Amino acid sequence: MTELQAVILALVEGITEFLPVSSTGHMILTSSFMGIAHDDFTKLFTIVIQLGAILSVVILYWKRFLQSWDFYNKLFVAFLPAVVLGLLLNDLIDRLLESPLTVAVSLITGGFVLLKVDNWFGHNTEQNISYVQALKIGFFQTLAMIPGVSRSGATIVGGMIEKLDRKTATEFSFFLAVPTMFGATVKKLWDYYQKGFELNQHQIDLLLIGNAVAFIVAMIAIKSFINYVSKKGFKVFGYYRIIIGVVILLLHFFIRPLSI
Repeated sequence: MTELQAVILALVEGITEFLPVSSTGHMILTSSFMGIAHDDFTKLFTIVIQLGAILSVVILYWKRFLQSWDFYNKLFVAFLPAVVLGLLLNDLIDRLLESPLTVAVSLITGGFVLLKVDNWFGHNTEQNISYVQALKIGFFQTLAMIPGVSRSGATIVGGMIEKLDRKTATEFSFFLAVPTMFGATVKKLWDYYQKGFELNQHQIDLLLIGNAVAFIVAMIAIKSFINYVSKKGFKVFGYYRIIIGVVILLLHFFIRPLSI
């Protein structure tokens, strides 16, 4: 991986991590088009640079993270389903990560859901999250183990199904990203070293660059996203997902098969 490729992937991560468009799907496709998707360090890189993105959440919402233990307890409850299912389905998830068709179908399916979610739940007014609601949102988050589903999209829709308003559901999705992505990063680093790999100085530099870029871009993306969805809703993201999914299918079947 070159410095330019690292910056491109970090830009994609920063822009898409908190949007309901699937950052994993976008980074899988981006690394595939750059011809580096099969590299073990690339797979590590796409996970570890999420640390930069989640740091942006902590910085932007630092007052909320100092609010009360109840806040952390609810995040922990919501985080549990991803821990359990992630450990049980690790091998299946790894196989799905190699399927561009899975990404395409997930993007399109999720796109249609986003086109309708405002009509179904756009008039919700609830702003307080109970423990039961937090747990249910956590189960919705596990759907994002399928590449292309979108962690933020699944948790936002889950929150709105649980009667939360758009802003509250979106912000809780951001907060839940912190333990989820931190845990995924630690596990990926552990697996990397368990396989006998070690990071050299060039790779460490790339990770530092990637996290810095992801942090800055995610800060901008979060502010813009919250302002937009509070006023406009999610339809534009639904159309975007469908278009990208269809383009992937056309490329795969009519131009050249995509190999991820």
